[in-house]
Amino acid sequence: PPARAVESEATVEAGEVIGASEAAVAAVRVSAGDDAAGVPGAVGGAAPRVPGPWSGAVPAAELVGGPAELTAAVARLLRDVVVVGTLEDAEELVAARPELTAVTGDGDLLGTHFAHGGSAGAPTLLEVQASVDEAAAELEDLAARCEKLAEEQQAAAGRRAECAALVEELAERRRAADREKSQVAGDLGRLGGQARAAAGEAERSDAAAARAEEALARATEEAEELAERLAVAEEEPGGGDEEPDTAVRDRLAADGANARQTEMEARLQARTHEERVKALAGRADALDRGARAEREARVRAERRRARLRREAEVAGAVAAGGRQLLAHVEVSAVRAEEERGAAERAKAEREAALVAERSQARDLKSELDKLTDSMHRGEVLGAEKRLRIEQLETRALEELGVEPAGLMSEYGPEQLVPPSPAADGEVLPEDPEHPRNQPVPYVRTDQEKRLRAAERAYQQLGKVNPLALEEFAALEERHQFLSEQLEDLKKTRADLMQVVKEVDERVEQVFTEAYHDTAREFEGVFARLFPGGEGRLVLTDPDDMLATGVDVEARPPGKKVKRLSLLSGGERSLTAVALLVSIFKARPSPFYVMDEVEAALDDTNLQRLIRIMEELQESSQLIVITHQKRTMEVADALYGVSMQGDGVSKVISQRLH
Repeated sequence: PPARAVESEATVEAGEVIGASEAAVAAVRVSAGDDAAGVPGAVGGAAPRVPGPWSGAVPAAELVGGPAELTAAVARLLRDVVVVGTLEDAEELVAARPELTAVTGDGDLLGTHFAHGGSAGAPTLLEVQASVDEAAAELEDLAARCEKLAEEQQAAAGRRAECAALVEELAERRRAADREKSQVAGDLGRLGGQARAAAGEAERSDAAAARAEEALARATEEAEELAERLAVAEEEPGGGDEEPDTAVRDRLAADGANARQTEMEARLQARTHEERVKALAGRADALDRGARAEREARVRAERRRARLRREAEVAGAVAAGGRQLLAHVEVSAVRAEEERGAAERAKAEREAALVAERSQARDLKSELDKLTDSMHRGEVLGAEKRLRIEQLETRALEELGVEPAGLMSEYGPEQLVPPSPAADGEVLPEDPEHPRNQPVPYVRTDQEKRLRAAERAYQQLGKVNPLALEEFAALEERHQFLSEQLEDLKKTRADLMQVVKEVDERVEQVFTEAYHDTAREFEGVFARLFPGGEGRLVLTDPDDMLATGVDVEARPPGKKVKRLSLLSGGERSLTAVALLVSIFKARPSPFYVMDEVEAALDDTNLQRLIRIMEELQESSQLIVITHQKRTMEVADALYGVSMQGDGVSKVISQRLH
């Protein structure tokens, strides 16, 4: 911040040139007392050097600690800076030692030609950092309080949801109790009606039973009367040969049968009424038990309804308390939100201040780093220069044997450079006074060019190899040996190529002869196996007999196809047999082995094949594995494998001719 004007005995503004050190010190004191941020200025004129002692002065470099690699640089930066206790001590020190710069504990800086006043009221970097830390701590507390209030708000919302759920549950239970009460009342009315109906039915059953008992009694009396009358009738004596009246007997018998039938029906009706009475009694007991159960259920329902009523009252009280708690929670949430907003705003302000302070700290740190780097680079360059000089002196002693002083006196830059020798193809002038033959002044760029040209020429020469002759002789001998080996390989290759050529010619000749013989025989054999058909062998590439293929064309009689894939199984088998037989006839062999070659042939084609086998049999021996009886009939000997009852197989042979 800019320093404001300070009125004193000598009025001083920021950037104003001060006439003397006493006025500068007075301005610094005034600025410190007025809480100015600092009054920089320049002291004009030479400060008087008043000798005198000073106390409490400590070199600033001794108060700074840090890494060893930076301590030296800091010591150089603070070489003439001394820390004193008060501004008076600083004034005495600068007056006595003008080359020093004094710094007080309040931040005042005083030198011979400048003065910078500190401010006791202005915050230092440590104070600013402490304020920033305090603001960060307060911000963390506010954030913690916000989180706590948010958690309390969430808990209150949860409790509110639980209370609402409890109220809803109690309401639902109350509605269920009302429904159950209505259902119990309906069941009680229905059971009462059923009980009244059962009582009427029981009364009617009792009356019917009484009537049945009266009828039974009357029937019993009538039966007894009839029995007595029958007995009396049987006891009455009959007179003479007088026949008894059968009509009376029949009537009496009919009356007795009717009486027994009436008695039986009365008994059945009485038994039926008794069963109905028992059933009605059981039903009445069941209805009584049901009525008692319903009354007990009604009592339980009344109790349950009373309990639900009490629970509803409790739930209402809980809901009211929950609503009050919710209102308090909402007020707390609003208050917490306001506090949170205020905390966030304070946090933003503190963060902005913190960012500004950090930016300022980074700027100061970068400036310090730049100064440190520049000092370090200067020291490194000086050390490199000194090391380079030492290396050049050592090299001059080791390679040239010349002391550095003599080298500078004889070959220094002030000495003339002798003319360089003639390059390749260059002709020097014969005149000694020619500029080309005269020494020239030392020019560094020209001499560096000469040095680079000489180094390139030296590198092109390479190192001296004392064993070059022996190595050349060995390489020459190896070259001669390899040349002879190469000539032998070329000659061997030519011989091998000639042998390959002769073999190819012989193979081509033999294959050509075998092909023509086989093709000729195939036409005849195919015509015999397929009377009226045509068959032949065709080369796929007649111009190259070593790489050509052979196609088999077969056309049985009555067919126009020529591809084997379009023939039947027997035709293909017979065509293959024709090709084999053609090869056998073109190039006969002492014996042939055939394995069921006629398995797919019918009798006609089999007979044709057997005739061809008989022809081959005249010059060769045939071994045929077959299951065809007709093939076995033309054989000279048969060999078979048989297994007897003991489970051991054995070979059986039979000669036929």
